[in-house]
Amino acid sequence: MANTQHYDDSSIQILKGLDAVRKRPGMYIGSTDTHGLHHLIWEIVDNAVDEALNGYGKKITITLNEDGSCTVEDEGRGMPDGMHASGVNTLQVIFTVLHAGGKFTSTGGYKTAGGLHGVGASVVNALSEWLTVEVAHDGQLVRMRFEYGDKKIGKLEKLGSTNRTGSRVTFKPDPSIFTTVDFKYDEVCERAREEAFLMSGISFVVVDHRGKKEQKETYCYTDGLISFLEYLHEDRTVLMPPVKFSGSSQGIKVDVAFQYTDDYQENTYSFVNLVRTMDGGSHEVGYKSAFTKAVNDYARKYGLLKEKDKNLEGSDVREGLTSILSVSVPEEILEFEGQTKGKLGTPQAKPAVDAVVSDKLAFWLEENRDQSDMLVRKMMKASLAREAARKARDEARKGKKTNKAEKLLSGKLAPANSKDARIKELFLVEGDSAGGSAKQGRDSHYQAILPLRGKVLNTEKCSMSDIEKNLELNTLIHALGAGVGPDFDYEESNYGKVIIMTDADDDGSHIQILLLTFFYRYMRPLVEHGMVYIALPPLYKVSKGKNSEYCYTDDELDALRKKLGKIEIQRYKGLGEMNASQLWETTMDPEHRSLIQVGIHDGVMAERRVATLMGEKAELRKRWIEDNISFTLEDNFKVDNG
Repeated sequence: MANTQHYDDSSIQILKGLDAVRKRPGMYIGSTDTHGLHHLIWEIVDNAVDEALNGYGKKITITLNEDGSCTVEDEGRGMPDGMHASGVNTLQVIFTVLHAGGKFTSTGGYKTAGGLHGVGASVVNALSEWLTVEVAHDGQLVRMRFEYGDKKIGKLEKLGSTNRTGSRVTFKPDPSIFTTVDFKYDEVCERAREEAFLMSGISFVVVDHRGKKEQKETYCYTDGLISFLEYLHEDRTVLMPPVKFSGSSQGIKVDVAFQYTDDYQENTYSFVNLVRTMDGGSHEVGYKSAFTKAVNDYARKYGLLKEKDKNLEGSDVREGLTSILSVSVPEEILEFEGQTKGKLGTPQAKPAVDAVVSDKLAFWLEENRDQSDMLVRKMMKASLAREAARKARDEARKGKKTNKAEKLLSGKLAPANSKDARIKELFLVEGDSAGGSAKQGRDSHYQAILPLRGKVLNTEKCSMSDIEKNLELNTLIHALGAGVGPDFDYEESNYGKVIIMTDADDDGSHIQILLLTFFYRYMRPLVEHGMVYIALPPLYKVSKGKNSEYCYTDDELDALRKKLGKIEIQRYKGLGEMNASQLWETTMDPEHRSLIQVGIHDGVMAERRVATLMGEKAELRKRWIEDNISFTLEDNFKVDNG
C-alpha cells in the first residue's frame, strides 16, 4: 500500500517577508553557484548604474573586502532615508520588501532602469549573512544594518553631516545558501569593463583588498562601443573599420556598433538598459531582420544579386559579423522573460530597432559603396557554400551517403544501435587502445565510440578548407551528421551527448582544448545547448586485500591513505591501461561516472579567452599565462582565473 502523507488546509505554507527568497533563491538569481553569487554584486551595481544612466554620478566602485564581503558605492542621489507611508523607514522598505523601489513611480524615479524591478536590493539582503547600507542624502550621512535579510533589522544610525551624495552597500553572502562565497576578481573586472563600454564617460573601479597585494582596475571609455569592438577583436583579422550609429523610435533609444572579421561565426552581444540579454529577445529579432533586409535591398539595387538569385539569408549576412546592440527601454513598457532578465519580451522593441537599423544601415551602405560591395560579395560566397552543404545534407538524409563519408566512418566509428538521437552518446576517445577498451565496455544500445588518432587541428588558426582536408575532424563532422560552420544545426545531430574522453595527462588536456575550440568555433550551438561533456577518468586504483577503490584526485588518494594505511596503488597513465570492465565502471556507466558539462556563461569572456589562448598572437597568450597561472610547486599549477 502506498505511503500517503496528510494533505489538507494546514499543508499550505505562506512564506512571510524574505523567506520566499531564502527558500527558493534560484527563482530570483538563477542559481546558488558562483554565477548566482556574482549576480548579487550586479543587482546592487544595477541600482548604481540606474542612477548614472539617469544623469546622477560619474563613478561606481566595487570593492572585494578581506572578510569576504563586497561593497558597491555610487555617486548618485542617495537612497531616501525618511519615514515611508507604510510606517517604517524607507531604507528598511527598500531592503526588506520585495517589489519596492523608485522604478514604479512616475515622479522622482527612473526613465529607464535595468534592475530586478525593485526586487534586487531586497534579494541581495535576503541571501546575505549581513548587509549594511550607508546613504549620503540631503546633507546627512546615515547607516542601517540587516542580518539574514529581515531577521534582525538595526535602527537608523545618524553619522553626521556631509556635502556629498550617494549610496554605499556592503553585503556578505550567506555560505549556507551558496556553494561558494569566493568572489572572483577577474570575473568582476570583466563585467565592470563591459558596463564601462556601454556607458561612455562613466568610471567603473574594481578594488580587491584580499591577498598580500591590493589589486585595482579602472575602466572608462570616451567612445565605449567602438572600444568594445576593438577589445573583442584584439586577436582578430578585421575586414573593415568599425561602424557605429544611434537613433530613437517609439521612445526607445537604439545604439549599434558592428564590424566584420574573417571568422565564420557571428557574435551578437545585446543589452537592454545596460543589462546583458544572454538569450536575446525582441530587440535582437528586430536587429537581425532589419540588417538582412537592408543588405538584400542594397544588393538588388546595384545588381550584385541578379533577378534569378535568391535573397541572402541571415546566416549568410552575419557570417563573421560582430554586433553590439544596446537599447534603452522606458520603464513603463520594459518586460523581461524570466526574473534574471535573460530575454527581452517588450514587443515594441522589435519595430523600434527595425526602424532605426533599416534607416541608418541603408544610409551607411550607400555612403560606403566599396566596403558594401566587398561585404556583399563575401556574403554571396557564404550563400553558395551554405547551399552546397545543405544539398549534401539533404542527400545524406535520403540515404545517399557519399563514398567519402562511408569511407571516413568505416572501421572507425562503432555506432550505437538506437535510432533515438536524444539518448545516444558519442564518446571521442584518445587513441586506438583506449578506443578498443571503450568499444568492448560500452552499452552498444546508446553509446557510440569514435577513436581519434593524435591531436586535431587548432581550428582557431585555420580556415574551413583546412578543416575539410583534416581526416580526424572530417570523420567527426560526418559522425555527428549536423553540418559544420554556419550550416551547423544542433537539432540534426545524431547524438544528444558528445563526450570527450581523454587520458588524465597533459596530452589529454591538450586534446580536450583543441576539440573544445573546434566545437566553439564551428559547432557552437552544440556547446550553447549543453550537449558537450568531458569525462573524468580515475587517476588511481587503490587496493587493500581483496577490496579496491578508485581515486579521481590526489586529495582523494591522500584521504584514502590516511584511512586505510598501507595500500597498493596503480597509477593510470592512460585510458588504455584500463580493461573494458574498468573503463565502463569508472568512466562510462551513467550510474557511476562523472561528467563535466561544457557551456558558455559569458559570451564576451569566452570569445576573449579562446582568441587569446588559441589565436595567432603569442604575446597575448604569454601575457595571460603570466598573469593568471602559477607554476610554483606549492600552488601545483593552480589556475587562478577561468
